[in-house]
Amino acid sequence: MSFEPHLNADRTEAGAAGNSALARGIQILQAFTPSTPEMSARDLMAATGLPKPTLFRLVTTLCEQGLLRCEESTGRFMPAPGLARLASPLLARIHIRQLAFGPMQALADRLRAQVSLGLGIGLDLVFIELAQAKDCETVRPAMGSHISLSRTSSGRAYLAALPAEQTRRYLEALSAADPEQGARLAERLTETRRDLAERGFCVSHGDLQRQLEAVSLPVRAASPDEIYVFTCTVPSFELRPGQLFDEVGPRLVSLARSIEAATGTPTAAYG
Repeated sequence: MSFEPHLNADRTEAGAAGNSALARGIQILQAFTPSTPEMSARDLMAATGLPKPTLFRLVTTLCEQGLLRCEESTGRFMPAPGLARLASPLLARIHIRQLAFGPMQALADRLRAQVSLGLGIGLDLVFIELAQAKDCETVRPAMGSHISLSRTSSGRAYLAALPAEQTRRYLEALSAADPEQGARLAERLTETRRDLAERGFCVSHGDLQRQLEAVSLPVRAASPDEIYVFTCTVPSFELRPGQLFDEVGPRLVSLARSIEAATGTPTAAYG
């Protein structure tokens, strides 16, 4: 099983925020993921550790505010459209999405690939835009879904661009939970920083899915605590020998640099 320290860290921070209804309500909303879009009350109690009376009081409020809804036939809770309204101001201010989508789609079509844009803050990295060629067989991730920091080129590119102390704490937490995985990531991060410095991009050879290869690079946002990550993922059977390094990576670098020039965002530094 893969371990991602930020998941436990988020819960610890939520608990440290105190016993406020707001913190607990956020904890409930964060329990839903693309892989668990619907949850029963029992599921939510297990995920949040909240007692039944507190849980029901909070989910009632969240439902009244349009952030959750309950399917009467099953009694299961699910996110409601009100959450999309909360996210829309964030997405609207991320102008890089509008600038990048056209070039991302053109690159995806050219390479029969998937090109994604992630946004990271702290130890959270999520998908915020995605372009995919019509005949690309790669699974489309859900917008807003988390990107593994340890098992993807996107995650490693992001970790390389974070402040060194923050990356060190992440590695320590990962190593404490899984020493073998922590040692492997430390080694891969050394490769990632070298590749970003020398080539401008880092690579993944089937880390999550054996038949997929990817290149990634980080880009700083206007806000100092936000980092974008561009990634191009190509099925291995679509690649010619050497194409990942000779064409896919350089084309993604060119795309990112053109977006940087248009937005005035600087290239991320690497650890």
